[in-house]
Amino acid sequence: QVQLVESGGGLVQPGGSMTLSCAGAGDRFSTYAVGWFRQGPGKEREFVAAIGSGSGSFTYYTDSVKGRFTASRDNDKNTVYLQMDSLKVEDTAVYFCAARSGVLPYTTTARYDYWGQGTQVTVSS
Repeated sequence: QVQLVESGGGLVQPGGSMTLSCAGAGDRFSTYAVGWFRQGPGKEREFVAAIGSGSGSFTYYTDSVKGRFTASRDNDKNTVYLQMDSLKVEDTAVYFCAARSGVLPYTTTARYDYWGQGTQVTVSS
């Protein structure tokens, strides 16, 4: 099992940048693939980005964030990051990280076994 804690959310202006962190505790976090999801007001939770286990060579992004968001991991720190650049108002949401044991990340919530509590990201002028 693994416990996840997100951090790094807050308020940022359009065009700004923010980095979210997902710290994993418990089992060997490096063996877990991690996904990032978000849920805006009145919306369903949607896939944002994902990174595979180990070196994190597998990464996937939803089309709306490609070229703006980057997922990475530091296994020495048991932490996965989501670097968000050129933020837009429509990126406003609660962001969740999720983990699943295995190499490949997936884009659907049902594939993930462990979830963090979420962190609010608000993009507004």
